[in-house]
Amino acid sequence: MRTRLAVAAAAITALVAGCTTSGGSEEPAQEAEGPATLTFWNTGSDEHAAALQAVADIYKQSHPDVTIKVQALSWDDGHAKVLTAATSKSGPDIISGGMSWGIEFGELGGMIDLNSQDIASIKQQTRPEVLKAITSPDGAVYGVSFDNAFYLLFYRPDLLQKAGLSGPPKTWEELTAAITKLKAAGVKTPLVENWNTFEWLPWFNWLKQAGGSLYADDCSKATIDSDQAVLATATWAEQFREYGVPKAATDSAAGLANGEIAMAIDGSWVANAIDAAHPQLKGKWQVAALPTGPAGAGTFVGGRIIGVMSYTRFPKAATEFIKWTYTDEAIQLLQKEVYNRAGELWLSPRADQINTLNTTDNVKQTLATTMETVSGPPNCKGWEVSQAEVTKKLQAVVNDGVDPKKALGEAATIMNNNLK
Repeated sequence: MRTRLAVAAAAITALVAGCTTSGGSEEPAQEAEGPATLTFWNTGSDEHAAALQAVADIYKQSHPDVTIKVQALSWDDGHAKVLTAATSKSGPDIISGGMSWGIEFGELGGMIDLNSQDIASIKQQTRPEVLKAITSPDGAVYGVSFDNAFYLLFYRPDLLQKAGLSGPPKTWEELTAAITKLKAAGVKTPLVENWNTFEWLPWFNWLKQAGGSLYADDCSKATIDSDQAVLATATWAEQFREYGVPKAATDSAAGLANGEIAMAIDGSWVANAIDAAHPQLKGKWQVAALPTGPAGAGTFVGGRIIGVMSYTRFPKAATEFIKWTYTDEAIQLLQKEVYNRAGELWLSPRADQINTLNTTDNVKQTLATTMETVSGPPNCKGWEVSQAEVTKKLQAVVNDGVDPKKALGEAATIMNNNLK
């Protein structure tokens, strides 16, 4: 299934950031007088827009002078439309989109630095790894985290048991051993890897588990060609070349339901989508954290930011709504509405709200554990324009047999050139 919550499929695909000197508005926009009507472009599905509209309508009950009109923006062209709005200074008042969008559009002068609107409480409730990914190197925060999504391992316990496995794999070595046993037991596709399948996003999990990184902490240079990254890339490529993991996106929920798939590395939103789409599978699947590598656990965290456009006539009203989305009331309303309308799990950036989700204890426990190991996209200059070429270099290791060290060296050159 494709993400409609997160990051970056255009992603969330759309989940990356640049690190230039801030070009955002130095002075906050002045608040217009009178009732505020705010247009909110929400990147995601029509169902998500409907869920957010329902929540915004409830907000209006306690804020009668604020009307919010939510419009769906597809991941396919959302970035281009917000870019046009940011550069033309004309369009919506509020936007949500990939985690990198705040920095990118804020540095073009298209979004407000929300620090000017006092978001200290929001920053305190955001995981440090997520906050780092959405904060410009100069400290500006043009968009705060709206929702989170990260990778989990979904699996069928009964299929694992039939293959002689006592539980889900906990390490890289156990993962490949499990694939071999499941294949021998007659499972057509032991493992699938979704959410930007065969691109840099799922590869990033392997990179973190190997102890590697895309850039140095200070964004001074690319580190994608490190020994750890070479190991991660070779291991990631091996699953496609030797263990039959599909390179094309797969409906993991359907595959788990019909028994053709035993394990699926997929986005956290799928945790509720499985039962919604395949109620006959209820109680027959579980989730676990991703298998660990030489450096331990690690998973990419994506999702959307939410921010205020610099040309809005109502910066305070728009920011107050964003602050409200961090309240217990709003979070639980969003969880309910997204599940009812889209059949998906909506995960707040507030880790303390995991226990309020309408899902199983197994899912809640795994979400809480995994949230402690997340890493967001880099906030370094040029990553937004580098990622497509980096993906091609990674794919060449699988498709063309290119040596990982060579491919990553070429990727590092691209990234370093874009840092200048």
